[in-house]
Amino acid sequence: MTITVTWEINTLKRDLSDGYVSEVIYRVKGLYNGEEKARATGSAGFVKPSSLPSDFKDYDTLTESDCLTWVKDALGSDEVTAIENRLTTEINELNTPITGTGKPWS
Repeated sequence: MTITVTWEINTLKRDLSDGYVSEVIYRVKGLYNGEEKARATGSAGFVKPSSLPSDFKDYDTLTESDCLTWVKDALGSDEVTAIENRLTTEINELNTPITGTGKPWS
């Protein structure tokens, strides 16, 4: 059985005057055999510089891949790995529980 983790962008917050993206809200899905079993969400904020950098991309030309790169860079590789590992652990525990609740009588 296969566990996969996929990153997606929920939405962007931008300055309407120039399209500068100040916040990216993301979702990370933990899939087991293609079915979502776990999820993490969060956001990454970006401070607008006094002048837009030379590599600035117009809002209308942004891709999900661009924004995912920004998010992962902002989080750092350790946090990206930690999020993915948490989802994998959560799915493994759903599939093979290590704790239970209840009582032995009716």
